[in-house]
Amino acid sequence: MRHLYATTLPTPKGPFTLLVDDGDVCAAGFTGRAETLQRRLDPSRQAAAISQAADPDGVATRMHAYLEGELGALDEIAVAQPGDASQQAAWRVLRSVPVGRTVSYRELGTLAGLADPADDPFGARAAGAACAGNHVAVIVPCHRVLRADGRLGGYGWGLARKTWLLDHESAA
Repeated sequence: MRHLYATTLPTPKGPFTLLVDDGDVCAAGFTGRAETLQRRLDPSRQAAAISQAADPDGVATRMHAYLEGELGALDEIAVAQPGDASQQAAWRVLRSVPVGRTVSYRELGTLAGLADPADDPFGARAAGAACAGNHVAVIVPCHRVLRADGRLGGYGWGLARKTWLLDHESAA
């Protein structure tokens, strides 16, 4: 049987939980309930047992460092989440967006090669869908994506948290 390890950390915006599967973070988000994250995963991970762990594979140490201002601490965390080729491309690009910088959905779509000239010439909708399907919040930094007009757009964990993350990263 597959096994997931969970750790929950306090943040200024509430509890933040990480789920680790075989050394890779497979889900992360602003909740104190690992089961909330697990329900979003693929069927084999939904059926997995969850055990609490203080620092599975060092991810809690790295997240603490990020929260304390060492913003590059998340860069080396291994991530594994299922997704189609478009999502994977968008998530790779997101991990390359420097801390303290943002991109628009259009820029993300273009950089990830998501444009479909017949339907979505700039890939903005595909980029938005990839952000919405991201289960590894903060580590895959979809909070760094803004609307073309510079407004926040959406964020699955709430706009107050997106604003806090952007402020936290720009302060450094």
